[in-house]
Amino acid sequence: MARCFLKLPRTLNDIQTLRDDLESYTNDYTAQVLAGYCMVYIFMQTFMIPGTVFMSLLAGSLFGVSRGVALVVFNATAGASSCYFLSKLIGRPLLFSLWPDKLSFFQEQVAKRHDSLLNYMLFLRVTPTLPNTFINLASPIVGIPFHIFFFATLIGLVPAAFVTVRAGIALGDLHSMGDLYDINSIATLFLIGIVSVTPTLMNNKSKS
Repeated sequence: MARCFLKLPRTLNDIQTLRDDLESYTNDYTAQVLAGYCMVYIFMQTFMIPGTVFMSLLAGSLFGVSRGVALVVFNATAGASSCYFLSKLIGRPLLFSLWPDKLSFFQEQVAKRHDSLLNYMLFLRVTPTLPNTFINLASPIVGIPFHIFFFATLIGLVPAAFVTVRAGIALGDLHSMGDLYDINSIATLFLIGIVSVTPTLMNNKSKS
């Protein structure tokens, strides 16, 4: 089992193997498994290592929906916050070299929505409009205050976390990532995102 702790999950097969190895161990050493899980998830999120979606599936499989969602949202928020501050220190050259056009677009959108940034950030977190990794890196560069970033992340990641964690309950029935995010799940996330920006749209309409 030592080898599975050293290998970051990359595929559904990796997660299924890891789940099988950890199921009985989790019952006897819950605190140790939780601590190890949190450290790996936050590390991956901080340093933009792909695979956190597989960790979310694992949370559902090992801990159930309620505890799994709480665990994923906590770790995703902590990791995103660490990534935010890391990018604030050293991220600007990386962003300008990798995504100059996307960064300019994001900066323009943030400037136009200065008075409703929380709603806009909630929309971005709930919907797959921009990748979460890009949002984590770009937010401090375009001037999004940390408290808005934090609360939008904490609240906005709940719907997607619920979808992923719930899928982890039936991990053995998943054959590809397409089984995870079907058209109904994506449509639901966009609907929630639209609801999150509706107050802002109504407020702008009343002002004009």
